[in-house]
Amino acid sequence: MTVVDPPLRKPSFIAWLAHQPYVLLSLMALFWAANIVLGRYVAGHVPPFTLTFLRWAGTFLVVAPFARPHLQRDWPAMRKRIPLLLMLALTGFALNNALSYWGLQHTQALNALLIQSSGPLFVALWALMLFGVRLSWMQAAGILVSLLGVLVIVLRGNLAALSDIQVNSGDISFAGALFVFGLYSALMSKRPKINPLSLIAFTTGTGALMLLPLVGWEVAAGNLLIPDTLTIATVVFVVIFPSTLAYIFFNRGIELIGPNRAAPFFHLVPVFGSVMAILLLGEKPELFHLVGYVLVLGGIVTASRRGSSGKRPAS
Repeated sequence: MTVVDPPLRKPSFIAWLAHQPYVLLSLMALFWAANIVLGRYVAGHVPPFTLTFLRWAGTFLVVAPFARPHLQRDWPAMRKRIPLLLMLALTGFALNNALSYWGLQHTQALNALLIQSSGPLFVALWALMLFGVRLSWMQAAGILVSLLGVLVIVLRGNLAALSDIQVNSGDISFAGALFVFGLYSALMSKRPKINPLSLIAFTTGTGALMLLPLVGWEVAAGNLLIPDTLTIATVVFVVIFPSTLAYIFFNRGIELIGPNRAAPFFHLVPVFGSVMAILLLGEKPELFHLVGYVLVLGGIVTASRRGSSGKRPAS
Protein backbone atom coordinates (compact mmCIF):
# COMPACT_ATOMS: atom_id res chain seq x y z
CA MET A 1 0.00 0.00 0.00
CA THR A 2 1.43 3.34 -1.03
CA VAL A 3 1.50 6.03 1.63
CA VAL A 4 0.87 9.48 0.25
CA ASP A 5 2.41 12.33 2.16
CA PRO A 6 -0.05 15.09 3.02
CA PRO A 7 0.40 18.25 0.97
CA LEU A 8 2.62 20.87 2.55
CA ARG A 9 0.69 23.83 3.88
CA LYS A 10 1.85 27.23 2.75
CA PRO A 11 2.86 29.53 5.60
CA SER A 12 0.37 32.23 6.46
CA PHE A 13 1.08 35.85 5.62
CA ILE A 14 1.70 36.63 9.30
CA ALA A 15 4.17 33.73 9.61
CA TRP A 16 5.96 34.96 6.49
CA LEU A 17 6.03 38.56 7.69
CA ALA A 18 7.48 37.55 11.06
CA HIS A 19 10.66 36.44 9.27
CA GLN A 20 11.08 39.49 7.04
CA PRO A 21 13.09 42.00 9.13
CA TYR A 22 13.50 44.55 6.32
CA VAL A 23 9.77 44.63 5.59
CA LEU A 24 8.96 44.89 9.31
CA LEU A 25 11.42 47.74 9.88
CA SER A 26 10.24 49.59 6.78
CA LEU A 27 6.63 49.43 7.99
CA MET A 28 7.80 50.61 11.40
CA ALA A 29 9.40 53.67 9.80
CA LEU A 30 6.23 54.38 7.82
CA PHE A 31 4.09 54.31 10.96
CA TRP A 32 6.54 56.48 12.91
CA ALA A 33 6.69 59.02 10.10
CA ALA A 34 2.91 59.30 10.24
CA ASN A 35 3.15 59.67 14.02
CA ILE A 36 5.50 62.66 13.73
CA VAL A 37 3.26 64.35 11.17
CA LEU A 38 0.16 63.70 13.27
CA GLY A 39 1.86 64.68 16.53
CA ARG A 40 2.80 68.04 15.05
CA TYR A 41 -0.68 68.49 13.53
CA VAL A 42 -2.48 68.06 16.88
CA ALA A 43 0.05 70.15 18.83
CA GLY A 44 -1.86 72.46 21.12
CA HIS A 45 -5.05 70.40 20.79
CA VAL A 46 -4.14 67.15 22.56
CA PRO A 47 -2.00 67.46 25.74
CA PRO A 48 1.30 65.60 25.14
CA PHE A 49 1.53 63.61 28.38
CA THR A 50 -2.14 62.64 28.27
CA LEU A 51 -1.74 61.54 24.66
CA THR A 52 1.30 59.45 25.62
CA PHE A 53 -0.63 57.81 28.47
CA LEU A 54 -3.65 57.06 26.26
CA ARG A 55 -1.32 55.70 23.58
CA TRP A 56 0.22 53.06 25.84
CA ALA A 57 -2.84 52.34 27.97
CA GLY A 58 -4.79 51.80 24.77
CA THR A 59 -2.09 49.58 23.33
CA PHE A 60 -2.08 47.50 26.51
CA LEU A 61 -5.86 47.04 26.33
CA VAL A 62 -5.60 45.94 22.69
CA VAL A 63 -2.76 43.49 23.30
CA ALA A 64 -3.68 42.13 26.76
CA PRO A 65 -6.40 39.64 25.70
CA PHE A 66 -4.04 38.03 23.18
CA ALA A 67 -1.03 38.21 25.51
CA ARG A 68 -2.67 36.70 28.61
CA PRO A 69 -1.82 33.01 27.96
CA HIS A 70 1.74 33.96 26.95
CA LEU A 71 2.16 36.11 30.07
CA GLN A 72 1.11 33.21 32.29
CA ARG A 73 3.65 30.93 30.65
CA ASP A 74 6.44 33.54 30.45
CA TRP A 75 6.04 35.05 33.93
CA PRO A 76 8.73 32.89 35.65
CA ALA A 77 11.31 34.06 33.08
CA MET A 78 10.04 37.65 33.25
CA ARG A 79 10.15 37.77 37.06
CA LYS A 80 13.89 37.09 36.96
CA ARG A 81 14.44 40.08 34.66
CA ILE A 82 12.08 42.64 36.22
CA PRO A 83 14.73 45.43 36.47
CA LEU A 84 15.51 45.13 32.75
CA LEU A 85 11.82 45.01 31.80
CA LEU A 86 11.11 48.11 33.90
CA MET A 87 13.98 49.92 32.18
CA LEU A 88 12.57 48.91 28.78
CA ALA A 89 9.15 50.25 29.81
CA LEU A 90 10.68 53.54 30.97
CA THR A 91 12.99 54.16 28.03
CA GLY A 92 10.96 52.72 25.18
CA PHE A 93 7.50 53.83 26.18
CA ALA A 94 7.06 56.29 29.07
CA LEU A 95 9.99 58.74 28.98
CA ASN A 96 10.82 58.51 25.28
CA ASN A 97 7.30 59.29 24.09
CA ALA A 98 6.58 61.91 26.73
CA LEU A 99 9.68 63.83 25.60
CA SER A 100 8.91 63.44 21.88
CA TYR A 101 5.26 64.55 22.08
CA TRP A 102 6.19 67.49 24.32
CA GLY A 103 8.96 68.41 21.89
CA LEU A 104 6.54 68.34 18.94
CA GLN A 105 4.46 70.95 20.76
CA HIS A 106 7.40 73.36 20.64
CA THR A 107 9.25 72.72 17.39
CA GLN A 108 8.65 72.42 13.66
CA ALA A 109 8.27 69.21 11.68
CA LEU A 110 11.47 70.07 9.75
CA ASN A 111 13.51 70.18 12.95
CA ALA A 112 11.93 66.96 14.23
CA LEU A 113 12.73 65.08 11.03
CA LEU A 114 16.32 66.31 11.10
CA ILE A 115 16.76 65.25 14.72
CA GLN A 116 15.08 61.90 14.00
CA SER A 117 17.91 61.14 11.59
CA SER A 118 20.37 61.02 14.52
CA GLY A 119 18.63 57.93 15.94
CA PRO A 120 21.13 55.35 14.61
CA LEU A 121 24.02 57.28 16.16
CA PHE A 122 22.42 57.10 19.62
CA VAL A 123 21.81 53.37 19.22
CA ALA A 124 25.44 52.83 18.24
CA LEU A 125 26.63 54.96 21.19
CA TRP A 126 24.64 52.97 23.76
CA ALA A 127 25.58 49.61 22.21
CA LEU A 128 29.26 50.59 22.44
CA MET A 129 29.09 51.96 26.00
CA LEU A 130 27.01 49.12 27.46
CA PHE A 131 28.14 46.06 25.56
CA GLY A 132 31.29 47.02 23.67
CA VAL A 133 29.57 46.47 20.33
CA ARG A 134 31.23 48.62 17.69
CA LEU A 135 29.87 49.72 14.35
CA SER A 136 31.55 47.95 11.46
CA TRP A 137 32.99 50.06 8.65
CA MET A 138 30.06 49.06 6.46
CA GLN A 139 27.55 50.09 9.11
CA ALA A 140 29.26 53.42 9.70
CA ALA A 141 29.49 54.13 5.98
CA GLY A 142 25.88 53.13 5.41
CA ILE A 143 24.64 55.35 8.25
CA LEU A 144 26.61 58.34 6.93
CA VAL A 145 25.33 57.85 3.37
CA SER A 146 21.70 57.49 4.49
CA LEU A 147 22.12 60.49 6.81
CA LEU A 148 23.29 62.55 3.83
CA GLY A 149 20.17 61.41 1.98
CA VAL A 150 18.01 62.56 4.88
CA LEU A 151 19.62 66.00 4.80
CA VAL A 152 19.09 66.27 1.04
CA ILE A 153 15.38 65.46 1.43
CA VAL A 154 14.58 67.54 4.51
CA LEU A 155 16.64 70.55 3.40
CA ARG A 156 15.25 70.29 -0.15
CA GLY A 157 18.67 69.89 -1.71
CA ASN A 158 20.11 73.00 -0.06
CA LEU A 159 22.53 71.80 2.60
CA ALA A 160 23.45 75.42 3.35
CA ALA A 161 19.98 75.74 4.93
CA LEU A 162 21.42 73.97 7.98
CA SER A 163 22.77 77.35 9.07
CA ASP A 164 19.21 78.68 9.25
CA ILE A 165 18.02 76.00 11.69
CA GLN A 166 17.47 77.46 15.15
CA VAL A 167 17.53 75.17 18.19
CA ASN A 168 14.77 75.57 20.78
CA SER A 169 13.47 73.70 23.82
CA GLY A 170 11.33 71.44 21.65
CA ASP A 171 14.39 70.35 19.66
CA ILE A 172 16.28 69.53 22.86
CA SER A 173 13.33 67.53 24.16
CA PHE A 174 12.98 65.60 20.88
CA ALA A 175 16.73 64.86 20.84
CA GLY A 176 16.43 63.67 24.44
CA ALA A 177 13.67 61.30 23.36
CA LEU A 178 15.97 59.77 20.73
CA PHE A 179 18.81 59.52 23.24
CA VAL A 180 16.51 57.58 25.57
CA PHE A 181 15.16 55.42 22.76
CA GLY A 182 18.71 54.56 21.75
CA LEU A 183 19.14 53.03 25.21
CA TYR A 184 15.93 51.03 24.73
CA SER A 185 17.16 49.77 21.35
CA ALA A 186 20.49 48.64 22.79
CA LEU A 187 18.89 46.97 25.83
CA MET A 188 16.44 45.09 23.62
CA SER A 189 19.29 42.78 22.59
CA LYS A 190 19.34 41.53 26.23
CA ARG A 191 15.59 41.01 26.62
CA PRO A 192 14.42 37.69 28.06
CA LYS A 193 13.41 35.02 25.57
CA ILE A 194 9.67 35.46 25.86
CA ASN A 195 6.74 35.82 23.48
CA PRO A 196 6.63 39.25 21.76
CA LEU A 197 3.09 39.81 23.04
CA SER A 198 4.23 39.22 26.63
CA LEU A 199 6.94 41.83 26.19
CA ILE A 200 4.63 44.41 24.60
CA ALA A 201 1.87 43.88 27.17
CA PHE A 202 4.21 44.26 30.15
CA THR A 203 6.16 47.25 28.85
CA THR A 204 3.14 49.21 27.58
CA GLY A 205 1.07 48.58 30.70
CA THR A 206 3.95 49.47 33.01
CA GLY A 207 4.92 52.44 30.86
CA ALA A 208 1.37 53.80 31.06
CA LEU A 209 1.46 53.56 34.87
CA MET A 210 4.78 55.42 34.93
CA LEU A 211 3.13 58.31 33.07
CA LEU A 212 0.35 58.90 35.61
CA PRO A 213 2.29 61.54 37.64
CA LEU A 214 2.90 63.57 34.47
CA VAL A 215 -0.75 63.28 33.47
CA GLY A 216 -1.79 64.43 36.95
CA TRP A 217 0.52 67.43 36.70
CA GLU A 218 -0.86 68.26 33.24
CA VAL A 219 -4.46 68.11 34.46
CA ALA A 220 -3.65 70.19 37.55
CA ALA A 221 -2.11 72.82 35.27
CA GLY A 222 -5.41 73.06 33.38
CA ASN A 223 -4.17 71.38 30.21
CA LEU A 224 -7.21 69.18 29.66
CA LEU A 225 -8.12 66.73 26.91
CA ILE A 226 -10.89 67.81 24.52
CA PRO A 227 -12.93 64.65 23.67
CA ASP A 228 -13.81 65.62 20.10
CA THR A 229 -13.53 63.78 16.78
CA LEU A 230 -9.92 64.84 16.16
CA THR A 231 -8.84 63.63 19.59
CA ILE A 232 -10.58 60.26 19.24
CA ALA A 233 -9.19 59.70 15.73
CA THR A 234 -5.70 60.63 16.92
CA VAL A 235 -5.77 58.22 19.84
CA VAL A 236 -7.15 55.35 17.74
CA PHE A 237 -4.49 55.88 15.07
CA VAL A 238 -1.51 56.10 17.44
CA VAL A 239 -2.66 53.05 19.42
CA ILE A 240 -2.92 50.83 16.34
CA PHE A 241 -0.13 51.88 13.99
CA PRO A 242 2.86 53.71 15.57
CA SER A 243 2.33 51.87 18.86
CA THR A 244 1.05 48.29 18.72
CA LEU A 245 2.19 47.35 15.23
CA ALA A 246 5.33 49.50 14.98
CA TYR A 247 6.79 48.32 18.29
CA ILE A 248 6.03 44.66 17.59
CA PHE A 249 7.72 45.08 14.20
CA PHE A 250 10.70 46.98 15.67
CA ASN A 251 11.25 44.47 18.47
CA ARG A 252 11.05 41.58 16.03
CA GLY A 253 13.44 43.33 13.63
CA ILE A 254 16.02 43.75 16.40
CA GLU A 255 15.56 40.10 17.35
CA LEU A 256 16.29 39.03 13.78
CA ILE A 257 19.20 41.32 12.80
CA GLY A 258 20.33 43.16 15.96
CA PRO A 259 20.07 46.83 17.00
CA ASN A 260 22.94 48.28 14.94
CA ARG A 261 21.67 46.78 11.68
CA ALA A 262 18.08 47.76 12.50
CA ALA A 263 18.84 51.36 13.51
CA PRO A 264 19.55 52.73 9.98
CA PHE A 265 15.89 52.16 9.16
CA PHE A 266 15.21 55.27 11.28
CA HIS A 267 16.36 57.18 8.21
CA LEU A 268 13.32 55.93 6.32
CA VAL A 269 11.13 58.08 8.60
CA PRO A 270 11.88 61.37 6.76
CA VAL A 271 11.71 59.53 3.44
CA PHE A 272 8.16 58.42 4.17
CA GLY A 273 7.39 61.86 5.59
CA SER A 274 8.36 63.49 2.30
CA VAL A 275 6.33 60.95 0.32
CA MET A 276 3.31 61.79 2.48
CA ALA A 277 3.84 65.46 1.71
CA ILE A 278 3.83 64.67 -2.02
CA LEU A 279 0.79 62.38 -1.93
CA LEU A 280 -1.35 64.10 0.71
CA LEU A 281 -0.29 67.74 0.62
CA GLY A 282 0.25 68.14 -3.12
CA GLU A 283 3.96 68.89 -2.87
CA LYS A 284 5.67 68.68 -6.26
CA PRO A 285 8.27 65.90 -6.68
CA GLU A 286 11.74 67.37 -7.27
CA LEU A 287 15.14 66.01 -8.26
CA PHE A 288 16.37 66.31 -4.67
CA HIS A 289 13.66 63.83 -3.61
CA LEU A 290 15.06 61.20 -5.98
CA VAL A 291 18.67 61.88 -4.97
CA GLY A 292 17.77 61.69 -1.28
CA TYR A 293 15.78 58.48 -1.69
CA VAL A 294 18.65 56.79 -3.54
CA LEU A 295 21.17 57.83 -0.86
CA VAL A 296 18.96 56.72 2.04
CA LEU A 297 18.10 53.36 0.50
CA GLY A 298 21.69 52.75 -0.56
CA GLY A 299 22.95 53.56 2.92
CA ILE A 300 20.38 51.29 4.58
CA VAL A 301 21.23 48.39 2.27
CA THR A 302 24.93 48.86 3.04
CA ALA A 303 24.50 49.17 6.81
CA SER A 304 22.00 46.34 7.25
CA ARG A 305 23.72 43.68 5.13
CA ARG A 306 24.23 40.34 6.86
CA GLY A 307 28.00 40.70 6.92
CA SER A 308 27.97 44.17 8.47
CA SER A 309 27.24 43.28 12.10
CA GLY A 310 29.47 44.93 14.63
CA LYS A 311 31.64 42.80 16.88
CA ARG A 312 32.93 43.17 20.38
CA PRO A 313 36.52 44.22 20.68
CA ALA A 314 38.94 41.49 21.61
CA SER A 315 39.52 41.31 25.34
